[in-house]
Amino acid sequence: MSVERVGILGGSFNPPHLGHLVCAQEARWQLELDRVLIVPVGEPPHKRIDDPGRELRFELCRLAVGSASWLEVSRLEIDRPGPSYTVDTLRTLHEHAPEDELTFIAGGDMAQSLPNWRDPTAVLRLARLAVAERSGVARDDVAARLEPIDPGGRVSYFDMPRLDVSSSGVRRRVAEGRPIHYLVPEDVANRIAEIGLYGSALRAQTA
Repeated sequence: MSVERVGILGGSFNPPHLGHLVCAQEARWQLELDRVLIVPVGEPPHKRIDDPGRELRFELCRLAVGSASWLEVSRLEIDRPGPSYTVDTLRTLHEHAPEDELTFIAGGDMAQSLPNWRDPTAVLRLARLAVAERSGVARDDVAARLEPIDPGGRVSYFDMPRLDVSSSGVRRRVAEGRPIHYLVPEDVANRIAEIGLYGSALRAQTA
């Protein structure tokens, strides 16, 4: 059975934007991954009040990925009841394909919080951690934060172009009636407009 190098990019993806896709692309290219799994969270441990629902976020991720052969969207956390934890996802992936080499992809700010995750030592035992380097979070700071739980050098780094786009910023623009084309994939922008996503909910919260 062949060994695949699989990247895992998790998140709320509320909505998925071009920064997510560029991150997946750069991780695949720089770390020589065979494919990358987009794993939308089912129930975030810290639930947001503006979550449109797991199935809708999954749909937006499918639209974002489009026909890319190396990029897939996983239902693993969408179909799991209760809060989603990375260690549970990695264990399930490992059980399904124990021969695969897993790499969990994270931004520097997320990587620094790893010691506070559920069973962080198991996370690093099950997968390597690939940290996207962006301005504002220095590699030395991340390394120092992770050193107590990473004695085996399971953390690597890759360059991430600076793209000033975020899911919260996209939601805010929709609520303000501003365009989001070129910030999210075209099919995602069209679906958001078609069903009126984010506009009324966010306006109600900020009124």
